[in-house]
This record gives sequence, C-alpha cells and structure tokens, in this order.
Amino acid sequence: MKCINKRLITLVTALLSIASLTACGSSSYAIPYSTESVYTSISSDMLDTFASDLCVVGSDITDSNISMSKNSCAGLFDLNNRETLYALNVNEQVDPASLTKIMTALVALKYGSLDQILTATKAVNINESGAQLIGLKEGDTMTLDQALHILLIYSANDAGMLIADNVGGSVDEFVNLMNEEAKEIGATKCHFANPHGLTQEDHYVTAYDMYLIFNAAMQYDVFQEIINMSGYTTVYTRKDGSSVEVDVKSTNGYLRGDRQAPSSITVIGGKTGTTNAAGHCLILLAKDSSGNPYIAVIMRAEDGDTLYSEMTALLYKITQS
Repeated sequence: MKCINKRLITLVTALLSIASLTACGSSSYAIPYSTESVYTSISSDMLDTFASDLCVVGSDITDSNISMSKNSCAGLFDLNNRETLYALNVNEQVDPASLTKIMTALVALKYGSLDQILTATKAVNINESGAQLIGLKEGDTMTLDQALHILLIYSANDAGMLIADNVGGSVDEFVNLMNEEAKEIGATKCHFANPHGLTQEDHYVTAYDMYLIFNAAMQYDVFQEIINMSGYTTVYTRKDGSSVEVDVKSTNGYLRGDRQAPSSITVIGGKTGTTNAAGHCLILLAKDSSGNPYIAVIMRAEDGDTLYSEMTALLYKITQS
C-alpha cells in the first residue's frame, strides 16, 4: 500500500477537516491524523491526491512466504518509496514494553539538551522484580546524553525515570508531554502512562504508531548514532562525589552478533522490549544493499526465538521488493 503525501489540504465534510500537514520525517504536524477516523473515510484516489511522505495502512498486507504467528503485530515500511510492504495487526493496541523508551528519547531530545545535568530523585527507585536497572540512587548525577545512551542501548528503566523527572520537571508532566507529542506526530491510537514501559494500566501503542514514533525520533542524528551502538561505557557521579563506571551491551541481538540478518541487509539499529504482558518486541532501522532505509517492527511475539526468526523473515522481504 502506497504512502500518502502531506500537503496543505482541506477536506470539508461534516466530520473531517485536515490542514497544514508538514512533510515526512518532521517532528510535528499541525493537526494530528488518525488512520481510523481519517484514512478509512477517504477513497484511494483521494489518498493519492492528498498525499504525505508517511506510509499508511488500513488493513493487513501479508505475504504467504513470510511465516508470522497470528498473534504478532508486524509492519515493514519502505521509507524512500513511501510504501507499506507488510502489515499484520498493525492498528491493534498492545503493550509496548520498552519500545516506550523511543518516545521517551524523542521527548527528551525535543525538550532537553544533551549537556543537561540530571539529578536522581526517589523516582528512580524501581522495585519491580526482573526490571532492567543500571542501579541509580537518589542524588546520582549524569548528563542527558549519558542517560539516553543507557536508556536506548541497555534499556535501563531507572534511566527512563531519571530523564522524565528532570526534563519534564516531574514524571507525570513528562508523561503528559509524551502523549502530547504522540498526537502531534499523528500517533493517535496510543497512550503512555510511564516513560519506561513496565506494565501499567492505560499504557498501550500500535505497531503503526511505533513506526510513526520511531520515524520521528530518527530525525535526531544522536538517536540514530545511539541505536547503532553495540555497547557503551561511561562514568557518572554518586551523591558523595564518587564515580561509578558503566559498561553495557546492546539488548539488540543483531547488533550483538547473536542473530544474523539476510546477507544483503544491514541492521542499523533499533530497540527491543520484553515483558510478560507485551511479549517480545523489536523495531529496527535497516538498509538494503543500495542504502535504501526501511523500518521493521514486530510486537507481541511469543518468545525471543520467534521474534528474531519473524524479524529476519520480514527483513528478507526487503530483498524481494
């Protein structure tokens, strides 16, 4: 399914008016859109006329050659040709787990500065069993740049709280910014309740909205640089002035070398997410042998092996497009 091209448009109907939508990849839209309330009301001819640089999809676009469990939510988006190559359950609202941290990074990059000093409060105290943590304590300090690396590479939940509390002024206010930003970029079927993705009521997203959020985050060079890193080493400061060294490895199996993409595909980077409620999730930026970029996302896979086998199959479709 082709993508639609964002122009200054006005559709005068009793229920619909869209205007002043900006070009693909920009970090904001004057008026958010909804695949449910807008695109399903517009004919394919109108979509071609009132187009944007974003891929859209209103129904499943599957391929019998791709083995994908019915429970998974999956999408493959050709960024240059603005075309959805594969879609399964992409508009179904599901738990995002740590894919949430992409929105956290996007909001932090928009409203914070990389050299901003963050100071940990009690907000970093996360007691959930099995939660990925870097071990922050009240009074610890590091820069936003350091925290973003730890957040996106290692997926530390306490780093997410550190960022939210400092950039937003409070965690609650930062979460409000996350939801405002989601609407601004057109991700209208999601809602965030925290900045890390641990299971919480009223915290959900769709695979399509994750594509929109990831696409928006990629407009920041530092985001692309961080998600491409297989590891990260830094030093932050305790309240008493002592130093703490951090040496973390990526949670992304392709970057760690544990998993292999198709030979003609290069995985630039992405974000993983896993909770009992969300299952196993992964979103990637990948390029073909000509350097053309694609976003691939899989959510709610039943286990890690299934996640990577399905993602590899999805990436293989790039070689056939």
